[in-house]
Amino acid sequence: MNAFNLSFACFTLVWGSLSDRFGRGRLFAAGAATFAVGSVASALAPNTVVLDVARGVAGLGGAAIFSCGAAILSSAFDGPARLRAFALFGTTAGIGVALGPTLSGLLVDTAGWRPIFAVQAAVLLVVLAATPVIGLGRPAGDAAAKFDLLGTVLLVLGLLAAMVGIVQGEPWGWGSPAVVASFVLAVALLVAFARVESRRPAPLLDLELLTHARFMALCLVPVAASFGFVTLLTYFPTFLQFVAGQSSAKAGLVIVLLTIPVVVGPLAAGRAVGAGVNPLVVIWISLGALIAGDLGLLLAGPDTVVAVIAVPLLLAGCGMGLSAGLVDGQALALVPEEKAGMAAGVVNTMRLGSEAIAVAVYAALLTGLVTRRGEEALAGVDGVGNAADVIGRAASGDLGQALATAGPGVREQVAPLVIDAYNSAFHTTLVVLAVVVAGLSGVIAVLLRRGAGAR
Repeated sequence: MNAFNLSFACFTLVWGSLSDRFGRGRLFAAGAATFAVGSVASALAPNTVVLDVARGVAGLGGAAIFSCGAAILSSAFDGPARLRAFALFGTTAGIGVALGPTLSGLLVDTAGWRPIFAVQAAVLLVVLAATPVIGLGRPAGDAAAKFDLLGTVLLVLGLLAAMVGIVQGEPWGWGSPAVVASFVLAVALLVAFARVESRRPAPLLDLELLTHARFMALCLVPVAASFGFVTLLTYFPTFLQFVAGQSSAKAGLVIVLLTIPVVVGPLAAGRAVGAGVNPLVVIWISLGALIAGDLGLLLAGPDTVVAVIAVPLLLAGCGMGLSAGLVDGQALALVPEEKAGMAAGVVNTMRLGSEAIAVAVYAALLTGLVTRRGEEALAGVDGVGNAADVIGRAASGDLGQALATAGPGVREQVAPLVIDAYNSAFHTTLVVLAVVVAGLSGVIAVLLRRGAGAR
């Protein structure tokens, strides 16, 4: 997780809540301007420190665009028009997921990394020019209410501490003093935040929102997608290169099977609901597709044929695509209009936070399994040299470096052993991911049942 994602995750709820009070269009424009400034600064950054700071500024603006944008759609549209709006919202995000890495890679190869941020800034200038179309908007809440500065500081610092612990858990060690201290600090700050918010007449976060069973059920759907889809999007290309021996270009093409449904899925879901299909049916199909897709990838291995894994990849992509946009629209429809920004902030904080958690859990689990199974496999091989170094490089997904570290006379013997260890660890991790998604689906079912009983 870089500075962009970190600030995005920490400030999404803050922007959403403030947009209810000061006007969503106004803060959307402020977010776009902030993102543009951060992008320009990134393009001109003379060193990595400045680049990190600039990316953090851009993430701050991105958080405003995402949370305020969803709230604007919720307030501006109703009925079938809202379905279409959120379907397009999900599809637009899907296009970014599908094409962003590819286009960025092409820009880097042809012109370097700086033009990536210049293109971002140019797009954001177009967005800023179009903001008069949506209008600055009148505050939906009480603009005269005192700004909850203490709550904001506690929330941002609490989320920041939690994210640092999650992201650095693997490199620093989950039991290291720094990681443990990060989690302890996060718990203390977030508990203090909850106590402060419970006493505020105009809180940054209305804690009653977290007791709304149906709303929280919908918030957990993107959490399930983080475990069932985002982890694959992040790490499956490494599997294809390490285990299946594919080039990075071919692995990128295979991943298109995973991302295409993210583009078309939101529109398909919107049309289905518009035609009378219960939104919850679509959501359950998406959760089932995530589980089926993850388990279907157990067919992947050293001799992987794309035709064999195409269906599992498409299913996992559908699991993400069918719920993207639809969940946001359904969740925001459950809260009063004056709290739409706050609700959008909660949904997207859980989305971004769970992505960080899911990726960290995946990396920790896979690394641990590769290490254990690699040690067992190499125990009987003489002349390996520093076996721990070989296994460590294999666990990071770098087969070339792993074999280079092994003794020259045993590389042919070591290669199939470490590949098998990685393949076996990947399969076990897939099962764990599917179980997590199934468990979250069970929690969602309980919350939906409780929400139905409360009506």
